[in-house]
Amino acid sequence: MFDKVLIANRGEIALRVLRACKELDIKTVAVHSTADKDAMHVKLADESVCIGPPPARDSYLNIPAIVAACEITGATAVHPGYGFLSENQRFAEILEAHGITFIGPSPEHIRIMGDKIEAKRTAKRLGIPVVPGSEGAIDDDETAKRVAAEVGFPVLIKAAAGGGGRGMKVARTPDELGNALSTARAEARAAFGNDAVYIERYLAAPRHIEIQVLGDGRGGAIHLGERDCSLQRRHQKVWEEAGSPVITPQERDRIGGVVADAMREIKYAGAGTVEFLYENGEFFFIEMNTRLQVEHPVTEMITGIDLVNEQIKVAAGDGLSLTQSQVTWSGHAIECRVNAENPSTFRPSPGKISYFHPPGGLGVRVDSAIYQGYSIPPYYDSLGAKLIVHGKTRAECLNRLRRSLDEFVVDGIETTLPLFRALVRNKDILAGDYTIHWLEQHLNKGGLEGI
Repeated sequence: MFDKVLIANRGEIALRVLRACKELDIKTVAVHSTADKDAMHVKLADESVCIGPPPARDSYLNIPAIVAACEITGATAVHPGYGFLSENQRFAEILEAHGITFIGPSPEHIRIMGDKIEAKRTAKRLGIPVVPGSEGAIDDDETAKRVAAEVGFPVLIKAAAGGGGRGMKVARTPDELGNALSTARAEARAAFGNDAVYIERYLAAPRHIEIQVLGDGRGGAIHLGERDCSLQRRHQKVWEEAGSPVITPQERDRIGGVVADAMREIKYAGAGTVEFLYENGEFFFIEMNTRLQVEHPVTEMITGIDLVNEQIKVAAGDGLSLTQSQVTWSGHAIECRVNAENPSTFRPSPGKISYFHPPGGLGVRVDSAIYQGYSIPPYYDSLGAKLIVHGKTRAECLNRLRRSLDEFVVDGIETTLPLFRALVRNKDILAGDYTIHWLEQHLNKGGLEGI
């Protein structure tokens, strides 16, 4: 096991990793920008190193500074959390060259799954069902017209190096195709420095279902079931559930088995998530995230498995602590991402927390690095806290979530808590009857009043 781990991240995920390390009796090193000198993970770590000024490119994305922090403190491993450098192939390679363990998959797996076209080819080869579409990047408009005609309109144009909805456009008719292609390419070039795009069938009313996997890097892998992440705004997840209100145990076993088999074949190491669109009983691969997900706590709540603990053990060479037959699912869990944003306009709302009272009680978990008197800086992601609630049934979980949201108080800034208080009382949400388009459609009717 490692003696000391450097946590190359900030906010609630840095604190989440720090706690797992402490429970494994591993010393921790926090890195931080000058804007985060008073952050909770900095206060609780055994050591801390300032790695630069507030802009992420000069601090949390500053690879030489992070490597130097490892060498200064003697950290022998780095946990990247999510975001920032967590899916950066070059970062993993540089750490390896310096004799430092990257707590995550191999650089090659990061590379393959980071390229959406290569990821789709790999998934297809491994027997994972994929959305019908182009085999590779679309180089010209004539090829695009041919592929779109074969797939059938409407079609979705997606950035090969993309994510988060950038470089993604829908063409509902042949007349819309040219403009959608040029717009998607321009957005992809601006966001990722790569204007390659590809075409897929556009699914009208799918759900977003993802499968959590763990691999030991030696040909062993297990799945931990599904999460339903269909409540989204601008392709960003807002509310996640485990399990899904629409997936049967038989479907879970089937698609989970396919994914676990694929991870065994490629000898995947650590935690990963294979994401699908689900419509009319069919699963269609969209991407794989080779890291810990923001929504991983809902899986932990229904399985009792500490995903960060497993990541660290695999990276240390200890392998997985359980087999597929030992994985069981109990009850239902929901996570709400409480962001420092206006709940109607979603404009970021950084500032000082004048009062902070998180909810508690049986089955309630709050993952957050904010505290009363803390000032949320304006430079980073607006996620302030994750409220995760577990119940024996989905109905009990929703009742507990409603109560917990009513208890949750964050003063001094605006948050998305009012959005969730509206969602947890909506009849469609209570029935589990929603798709990836549901939230935006209702918000477009008039903000929170549309819910």
